[in-house]
Amino acid sequence: MINVTINGRSYEVEPGTLALDMTKNVMGDDYKKALSCDINGHNMGLPTELHDGDVVKYNTWDDADGRWTLRHTASHVLAQAVKHLYPEVHFAIGPAIDNGFYYDFDRDEPFTQEDLDAIEKEMKKIVKKGYRLERFELPRAEALEFMKDEPYKVELINDLPEDAVISFYKQDDFTDLCAGPHLPSTAGVKAVKLTSVTGAYWRGDSKRKMLQRIYGTAFQSKEELDAYLTAIEEAKKRDHRKLGKELGLFMLADEGPGFPFYLPKGMALRNALLDYWRSVHRRYGYVEINTPIILNQDLWHRSGHWDHYKNNMYTTTIDEETYCVKPMNCPGAMLVYKSQPRSYRDLPLRMAEIGLVHRHELSGALHGLFRVRCFNQDDAHIWMTPDQMKDEIKGCVRIFDEIYSTFGLSYNIELSTMPEDHMGEEATWRQAEETLAQAIQEMGKGFVINEGDGAFYGPKLDFHLADSLGRTWQCGTIQLDFQMPERFELEYTGPDGEKHRPIMIHRALLGSIERFIGVITEHFAGAFPTWLAPVQVKVLPITDRNHEYAKEVYDKLFALGYRVELDSRNEKIGYKIREAQVEKVPYMLVLGDKEAEAGQVAARDRKTGETTVMSLDEFIRKLDNEIKTLAR
Repeated sequence: MINVTINGRSYEVEPGTLALDMTKNVMGDDYKKALSCDINGHNMGLPTELHDGDVVKYNTWDDADGRWTLRHTASHVLAQAVKHLYPEVHFAIGPAIDNGFYYDFDRDEPFTQEDLDAIEKEMKKIVKKGYRLERFELPRAEALEFMKDEPYKVELINDLPEDAVISFYKQDDFTDLCAGPHLPSTAGVKAVKLTSVTGAYWRGDSKRKMLQRIYGTAFQSKEELDAYLTAIEEAKKRDHRKLGKELGLFMLADEGPGFPFYLPKGMALRNALLDYWRSVHRRYGYVEINTPIILNQDLWHRSGHWDHYKNNMYTTTIDEETYCVKPMNCPGAMLVYKSQPRSYRDLPLRMAEIGLVHRHELSGALHGLFRVRCFNQDDAHIWMTPDQMKDEIKGCVRIFDEIYSTFGLSYNIELSTMPEDHMGEEATWRQAEETLAQAIQEMGKGFVINEGDGAFYGPKLDFHLADSLGRTWQCGTIQLDFQMPERFELEYTGPDGEKHRPIMIHRALLGSIERFIGVITEHFAGAFPTWLAPVQVKVLPITDRNHEYAKEVYDKLFALGYRVELDSRNEKIGYKIREAQVEKVPYMLVLGDKEAEAGQVAARDRKTGETTVMSLDEFIRKLDNEIKTLAR
């Protein structure tokens, strides 16, 4: 007998027992929910033999590894279906990804929607057959011979280390090179849907052949799949690229790929957002600075960016000297700190900056406002003494709480720890990581560890925002840095009259302003709250004879600083109203003879669709209250 621990309990089992054999004993009536198992920290298939001392945890749909295993199996079902229908196709790779899976194929003819429909139908047949997935291994020479007709698989095998285990998975008439894990059979892929086909370079290299990538998703039930597809359709309607064009917020041009242009209404939205941002920062004791976009290469050597980030930086030559277009704001802020003597009485010193930064991104990664090559970063840098660290971290979290709640965005926190490519001593990193963790825990907030994903100069807390569709976006970050003050030789005079080294926080709240605007555009589906809306009020005269009164109403609202438009075109009022609805304007003032005679307005509310007749002054009070309270 051997001893194993499964889901926290000890069991004695016969040698040769598979993890699959124990599901009923351990999980009872829920045994069918097991999709894979974590054995000694590694995600494995259920038909894995147990050994003495193994620590096992079954993964279900509620676990990321369980979902990954099901969707990885779905990618093999996709490949088998393609092999059945298009036997001439060559196969590349097919991993699981967030919310789904894909497989890359080399085929001369492009896959059409009709092809996808046929493939999906074939996949469902394979699922219904419930083919077992059987794992086996081959020596390198035999593996190469076995895959000799699949050039992409041969390349993958040749790239494996000499001592690598070369494993395959077979399901009926289809076998694929794969490390696994997989479900025991194809029957576990209960509900599957192919969603799109795109081009993808082999191994992400633009110099290699363009393959066809078929995307799909899979769930444990049709109900879950239907709910997901409904959410995807809603997300398409909210796509910030579509809404940005329809609402006149921003544009992108071939003359500057990845460099967004703000249009007038987009600027109105951006300015309203930044006005709010500045008002909050004033209350939290920040001062605002602005640093140059271009600084010499020596500065970036000193900061460490040249050694750790140069592939993402743009450079230029000025007076025969290399200069860098800044990818981050922090080195410039260091120079501001160092520009005058500092005392402990000046600390904590909180400096905020809306800084325009440029980063080289691959053209294939560009995506609307979410992934661009230039953006405005809402940075802050806080210099402090060691005993101020926790309070300043908590202060950052409080400002995060206030601003995110204003938009109705919740969040989860990740603590990203020391990466392999880092500056400074490990002991200092551990101190910084512990300080971040303790500050968050003392505020009663939870977090998960993101091992090895810290910035090269310090660990960080990343804030992942959840929008109205439940999607998450990484925007805010708090980075605790002992390294850069050292590299820049920053000092302050302590109460003992001696020079000391400050500690600093790098803090972005909205992150990229462009990305955040993209996020809230999709979050609100373009129907921004009144305080944020590019156009807050649209004045709509019913007939030509109402134009004079409409102009008086417009002039008064404009003089008071509201973002207002007058639609005096010779169009029917129904058309004007429908157009304003498409533009998602919070309030329409429909003005006819009755309103002109009584000096009133008929205010149509976007949220309720109701029209209320009131005096202009009463409407202004309502509008003013909504804006001042930042009502959503």
